[in-house]
Amino acid sequence: MRKPKFPIIHVWWDELCELVKDEGILIFVVLLPLAYPLLYAMIYDTETQRELPVCVVDENMSDRSRDFIRRVDATPEVQIAAHCTSMAEAQELMRRRDVYGILLIPREFDLRLWRGQQTVVGLYSDLTSMLYYKVAYLGIINVAQELNRNIKVIERQANTTAREEEVARWPIRFEEVKLYNSAGGFAAFLIPPVLMLILQQALCLGVGMSMGRSRERFRGLVIPPSKYYKSTLAIVLGKGLVYFLLFLLMGFYMAVCVTRWFGLPQLGHFWDLFSFFVPYLLACTYMAIFYSSFIYRREDCILLFVFMSIPLLFLSGVSWPGSAIPPLWKAVGAVFPSTWGLNAYVRIQGMGASLGDCQTEIMALWILAAIYFLLSCLIYMFEIRKAVGRSIFN
Repeated sequence: MRKPKFPIIHVWWDELCELVKDEGILIFVVLLPLAYPLLYAMIYDTETQRELPVCVVDENMSDRSRDFIRRVDATPEVQIAAHCTSMAEAQELMRRRDVYGILLIPREFDLRLWRGQQTVVGLYSDLTSMLYYKVAYLGIINVAQELNRNIKVIERQANTTAREEEVARWPIRFEEVKLYNSAGGFAAFLIPPVLMLILQQALCLGVGMSMGRSRERFRGLVIPPSKYYKSTLAIVLGKGLVYFLLFLLMGFYMAVCVTRWFGLPQLGHFWDLFSFFVPYLLACTYMAIFYSSFIYRREDCILLFVFMSIPLLFLSGVSWPGSAIPPLWKAVGAVFPSTWGLNAYVRIQGMGASLGDCQTEIMALWILAAIYFLLSCLIYMFEIRKAVGRSIFN
């Protein structure tokens, strides 16, 4: 098949052919963005921890303590997996990870309640994961609050009407409404921003491996000995167009298909998502081209870009509150498209925000796209001069 004569199209065609022929690059730019979202979404598909195994040490052994234990076991969060006679036995179960929490009911539990005194229920939780503590605490605290309300009603029952009993039980009635994450689950919270981070990292890995391959083939240069590679704009636009178009498809695959298959928040409109993806992917593409100019071997990109994944997730302010990030690290995070893109995507897709609501993030992405485009042009101007100095052009 004849190669096109226009420099931009020629560069685009060459890059596309190299991408298809190289299995390593193909894995990063096609297989990774196709498979990783499914893998992450399937791992967190259950959304929240349910029926957490907990053991009980009941030193009171009264009707009220047994009723309290039955109520805890009936909650969706906690499962009473074992009854122990001592704390030593319970600690051994936790050490073996047969249970992830210990509920201790003290000996004076029932007596102090009958006296009208405050009593204490002990919860010991495995903190290797904060989810264990959160689930066990919620299950037990809800039962304790219900027991408190019933005790207040019993104390006043002799001199109160039914309406007064209801008011005593619920002096302030409240209704809990979970906005944007109705299940309160981990997948709806974490997977959407991770999808956008996968796009950026896959782009960096694919472009980095392509750049490393070129340096290995052309004795340290990133452009082949061809007259079509004398134009800086042709090289930068041609290479960028290949990855931009491919990852635009991958972006909508994640935003539409993966999101729908796993029931993730999907409140964004098509054109809002499109208007977000254009600057985000342009910024990611030219950032990848610029940083990949420092790659001299194919394997180097894996060491560099995979290492950056977790820090970039934290710097985005999605998994950790942005207000708690020090100014220095905020400045570091601002130079990466993922910091702005993750927040914009979560607001558009998870909260139904419009482009006007995300104006700051969209503007920052356009600025980053322009800056990285200019930096990529400078890099290729330097590479063209090196190539001319070696007289490699036909």
